[in-house]
Amino acid sequence: MEESESEWGELTRECLINILSRLTAEDQWRGAMLVCKSWFTAFQEPSLHSVFNLEPYFDSPSESPRWWTLQFESKIDSMLLSIVQSTHQFLTQIRIRHCSDRSLNLVAQRCPNLEVLSIRSCPRVTDDSISKIATGCPNLKELDISYCYEITHESLVLIGRNCSNLKVLKRNLMNWLDPSQHIGIVPDDYLNACPQDGDSEAAAIANYMPHLESLKIRFSKLTAKGLNSICQGCPNLEHLDLSGCANLTSRDIANASSSLSRLKDIKKPNFYIPRSVYHTERYGHWRLYDERFQTDVFRI
Repeated sequence: MEESESEWGELTRECLINILSRLTAEDQWRGAMLVCKSWFTAFQEPSLHSVFNLEPYFDSPSESPRWWTLQFESKIDSMLLSIVQSTHQFLTQIRIRHCSDRSLNLVAQRCPNLEVLSIRSCPRVTDDSISKIATGCPNLKELDISYCYEITHESLVLIGRNCSNLKVLKRNLMNWLDPSQHIGIVPDDYLNACPQDGDSEAAAIANYMPHLESLKIRFSKLTAKGLNSICQGCPNLEHLDLSGCANLTSRDIANASSSLSRLKDIKKPNFYIPRSVYHTERYGHWRLYDERFQTDVFRI
């Protein structure tokens, strides 16, 4: 056993880095770095940490209420802070959830080469840190701020002004039409804080993000006016996700998207509307209801 351990410890640094590069982040952090001193030293190689991706660990059928606690957020922040402090200039991708301004402020200071930032479901990420990301990470190509309700259209303006290479934006909201899937998991006050200014965000996107190729704004509250501005201001759009955008009709979408010559894929608001949110009486009969929501499977 001692001879075997010695042989592992005597591997060259280049060989160890090659081995570590083939491991998952979990294997690197939980085991590999603890093998021996030489492995721990090799683990510090910054190029191994150009991508920090915790998304697979959140990708489960059911969301945990624990993820929305301050204690869990603090752990995520500590992990991200540790990564940024040791490998900052090499980081090009960060995919994480439930962090806060505390860790993102350091990302903005230390990660000028960042190209992908995904921070879904972060209730305490605000315009304060995103404004710093806009100036500190000008090479951003993809940004996902879905379910981050403390981020406003002002941040979108700053991102658009400073990150001219942005090609992908994801600004999805939770299903406010039927929030039953979130009740008991996401705090009620946060569910009720769903952003209302869909057209303001649409204007920011249209005016400051002309090079977008992919845009996801599920359950946004934008109207036909907002969609028209996006389609006029972002002529390079190839993928557009409007799932759950209840204020848009089939006609609104057809008219607005007709100017997008590069459009390859568009997802329309095809979903179930609970009686508690919209009443069939409002539209008079089923045909108009189906026309508005682009679905022939609507049932109450």
